[in-house]
Amino acid sequence: MITQIFIALLFIALGVLIKYGKAYGLIAGYNTMSKEEKAHYDIKGIATLFRNVMFTMAAILLLGVLLSYLLKEPSIETIALFVAILTGVPYLLVRSNSKIYRKEK
Repeated sequence: MITQIFIALLFIALGVLIKYGKAYGLIAGYNTMSKEEKAHYDIKGIATLFRNVMFTMAAILLLGVLLSYLLKEPSIETIALFVAILTGVPYLLVRSNSKIYRKEK
């Protein structure tokens, strides 16, 4: 239970850092781009996407902890962790690399 709560808090912290702390260097690939390449991306939109996905993944984890506690079924926490990771990460990768966040050249 403590592990999932810690992971949820980590996701929340990462979402806040990326969106409000402008820690764009935490976004894989963005920190290695040249200034010219960075100009072709809507980083504020990508940061908002990261925040929303991280917060959603944290909510799934916390919901899993709550359900696990209420139903006294520890396996729910593990299922929630896998659901959060296996849905959140692919969604984040596909959505952040879509044309939505690319600026016209």
